[in-house]
Parts: sequence; structure tokens; C-alpha cells
Amino acid sequence: MILLAYSSKDVAGTNIAKQVLTKFPFKTTIETFQEEPVYKSQKYGKHVSLVTLKDETVYSQDLPDYFPDIELLIYLSRHSSQSGKPTLSVHAPGNFGNADLGGLPRTLSICPGTAMRDTLKSLSRFRTQANIDYDVSYECTHHGPSLKVPAMFVELGSSPQQWSDLKAADIVAQATVEAVSKFQVTPQTGVLGIGGPHYNLRFTQMALGNEAVFGHMIPKYALPLIDPEMLQQCVDRTMEKVTHAILDWKGIPSQQKPRILNALDQINLQYTKA
Repeated sequence: MILLAYSSKDVAGTNIAKQVLTKFPFKTTIETFQEEPVYKSQKYGKHVSLVTLKDETVYSQDLPDYFPDIELLIYLSRHSSQSGKPTLSVHAPGNFGNADLGGLPRTLSICPGTAMRDTLKSLSRFRTQANIDYDVSYECTHHGPSLKVPAMFVELGSSPQQWSDLKAADIVAQATVEAVSKFQVTPQTGVLGIGGPHYNLRFTQMALGNEAVFGHMIPKYALPLIDPEMLQQCVDRTMEKVTHAILDWKGIPSQQKPRILNALDQINLQYTKA
């Protein structure tokens, strides 16, 4: 089962969910979750459910306890940034350090690399077709929840103006529907991304160009938290078999480079420099 979830506290998530309900032949069921109806659909040979959360999505650590057969969990969410730049983004949840925004300390969710890549490409294509001035980007892994099921966030941001943009919300909805239609357990291999900014343009371009399927991505600011154990978790908690790491070499501080390379050697993970 594929589960879509959004928070009633989230304007962008609510707008995206409304658009999703128009794209899929959902039916309102007698089943409820957190006092709200559960919507269900069978499309593309897949069972899809959509639920509303009372609290913010980052704090939904126990959500899979109520839906034990989740194959993929997609959060429909707002994106916030100080720049306020219009952005459509996708990322995996999890914490490299403390659990300041939900989840568990030093615990990652399982990353659906291919589904993330497919969503990124769909966001880019629909953005171009709609001719709207939004960036499309990967974000590095951050915030909760920390789940034992494949999970990703598809987001609309980065300010209240964009959260209420129904045209952009429709693009996110279309990309989500495509991700659902294409989702399957795949024999594709994946890569671990290390270094660079939170919005890594190089990794995004590589994915859009079919050069790599990225799983977890570790930004420059999180590198002091990374050790062999965390790198191994990045590998183990990716749906695809991670064959190597791609290093944003200029985006890794010189004082961190020897330590990161040594950690990669300790877990026997090959790497290339981008």
C-alpha cells in the first residue's frame, strides 16, 4: 500500500492534497484516522490511501504503526526557507544528529531513491509545461520522522505566497501521482551524495540527466556529525543497492575531507568526485 499524508496545520500540504484528490479516483471510506476520513483508491494496480494528520508531518513517528503494510509513504508538505525563493523540492527524512524537528536522534528513514528521482523529474517537467518561475531541487536528508519504511517529502515553498499558489500545488500533485504510478521495487542501483549545500544543484542536475539515482544526501553543514556508523546507515537505509558515494568535492571543507574519506574506507564504499 502507498500512503499519502499531509497535516491540517499545513496550508501547502492541504492545497496539494486537494489537488491529488482530483487527480486520483479516490473514494471516501467509512474508515477514519485522527477523526478525519481515509480516502482510498486503486489505480495503476496499486492500493493508495490518503490521510490527514492533526499534528505537523515531522512529528508523525508512529504513523506506520497504524498502517503496517506501507510500501511507500509520501508526505505532501510546505517548504520553508529564509530566502522565500519559490521552490518545488523532494527529500528523504531523517536525522544525522539530534532530533530537533521530530524523528529519532542519528536515525534515518529508508530512502526511496528511484521514487525521489522520478518525482524530481516530474516536478521539473510539469514546472516547464506550466511556465511558472520555481526552482526544482533535491534537498539533503533532514528532519523527522525516522521511519523503517520508505518515505519522502514532496514540498511546495518557500513562503506563504507559494503555499497558497494553487497552480504550483497542482504541479506537486501531478508529480506525486506520477511517482505513485511508477513506483515499484527496482533492481536499479543508487549512490550516496556527500557534501555541498542543502539544495545541491550538482546532485539535482545529475538526477535530472539520469546520471545517478541518489539515496540519502549529506550536506556540508552535517559533515561534523558523520562517522562510519552513520555512513553505513545511509547505505543500509536506501531501497536501492548503494554502490558508491558521489562527493561534491568543492563542497566539503578541507579539514573534513581526510576524515570523510577514511570513514568511507572503513565501510568499504567506493567514491567518485563531482
